[in-house]
Amino acid sequence: MRPIPLKKPPAKPAHLPEAKLSSRDRLLNAGKVLFAKHGFEKTSTVEIARAAGTSESQLMKHFGNKEGLLEALFDKGWTPMTDSLLFIHKIPSGREKLQWLLELVLATVDRDQQLKHIMMLEGRRIRREGSVVRATGPYMKVVQLADSILAEMRASGELRNDLSLQAVRSALLGMFESLIRDQVMAERMNFPARYTAEDIKKIFPIVLKAFAPK
Repeated sequence: MRPIPLKKPPAKPAHLPEAKLSSRDRLLNAGKVLFAKHGFEKTSTVEIARAAGTSESQLMKHFGNKEGLLEALFDKGWTPMTDSLLFIHKIPSGREKLQWLLELVLATVDRDQQLKHIMMLEGRRIRREGSVVRATGPYMKVVQLADSILAEMRASGELRNDLSLQAVRSALLGMFESLIRDQVMAERMNFPARYTAEDIKKIFPIVLKAFAPK
């Protein structure tokens, strides 16, 4: 499998102190730290604003509410990965593309442990208006790309014809997400899931074979 070209976010200049960042960036940083440490429900907007050295009114101005801040964190976390998806057209096989995509997801969540914990533990939260926080624009690009790869695999005979492509995608991404979430639980509460990223990568092609034609 070829290396994952994960785009890095712009580095914060060493001479730029936290206080010189915009109020929006400070709120994002404070929200990430507090959500990862205490959880979404137990973190108040007052605490976030205080940690960011700004006001609740600034939080409302930039994000609308606490859920909007959480969604913005997910957008920021997924964006470097979606930028890297431009390389996927160079991979000839649909099966290899799917393996590459899921390894890219794994590399993305592993690059920021605080964000990884938030994504895995808070990522299926339902907003008051009924939308799912996790289903932000960058993440939906991953879902759409997975669907297109599975369609390509079916067209080339690599995938059974009697299965819903969306059901296959949900099964594969759901399994992958569950494996990563259990890793997070192992780190936080001694849950019995002491496997590595390499263990996860080995499991995926084995499961994928179940969807291949007989």
